[in-house]
Amino acid sequence: MTAGEQISGLLGTQDAVWVTVQAHRGSVPREAGAWMAVFETVTVGSIGGGHLEWQAMAQARSQLSGQPGERVQRYALGPSLGQCCGGEVFLEFERVSTQDIPRLQQQFLAQQAQWPPVALFGGGHVARALVQVLQRLPFQVRWIDSRDPIFPEALPASICTEHSEPVQGAVAALPPQSRVLIMSFSHAEDLDVVAACLQRQRVRGDLPFVGLIGSRTKWATFRHRLAARGFGATELAQVTCPIGVPGIAGKAPEVIAVAVAAQLLQVLSSTKEA
Repeated sequence: MTAGEQISGLLGTQDAVWVTVQAHRGSVPREAGAWMAVFETVTVGSIGGGHLEWQAMAQARSQLSGQPGERVQRYALGPSLGQCCGGEVFLEFERVSTQDIPRLQQQFLAQQAQWPPVALFGGGHVARALVQVLQRLPFQVRWIDSRDPIFPEALPASICTEHSEPVQGAVAALPPQSRVLIMSFSHAEDLDVVAACLQRQRVRGDLPFVGLIGSRTKWATFRHRLAARGFGATELAQVTCPIGVPGIAGKAPEVIAVAVAAQLLQVLSSTKEA
């Protein structure tokens, strides 16, 4: 269940106070736009944890009980809060109810539309573990496989499934700036998807990351075969194989999934800095 679905379900029976980081200065735990929904006994989301969040929750629940409060409040992240960030945060408090569900749903959809796209080729064990991680991160995932009945039935809105036969045919229609992860059930399919990505890079150059699951031996074989298809060394250097942040040992799907998700976040950060 996504945060949006959880909030919609709770708002069907009780009000909440929506707490948003409206602005900040200096060193702070979360960026502007971070939010949490505070219900009588449940909180969804986070504005950074620690004493700041605890005080914000107390203020929100005070407002839920009928006590007045300012809509925007300033919090200095110093000794009085037991925090040493040194910055200051301006929090907005807004009471929401059942009638706000459509607006909040549109807000979630608008936020998701701004998330960077990821194309995941393959529906096997590692891909399934990876989807479990990515559905909790700010990515729009297009999950692609040549086998039609391979995907789970219940998936959050940020995960879109697609059947493509041949599987590499989906590459041409990927959104610009897609981060591509290739881990199909077949090395032949993997090779065709990599080749399609490199061909797209040759024409459009709009795939910031092309990652292939496998060993260095697999990549050496692929590199030789791709060179035979006419791809040069500079083009082949655009492919990352093996995938996952270095230094994480283990081949269990869940371990690989965490390492790959961490690498995607690194790529996203480096793209923003550039």
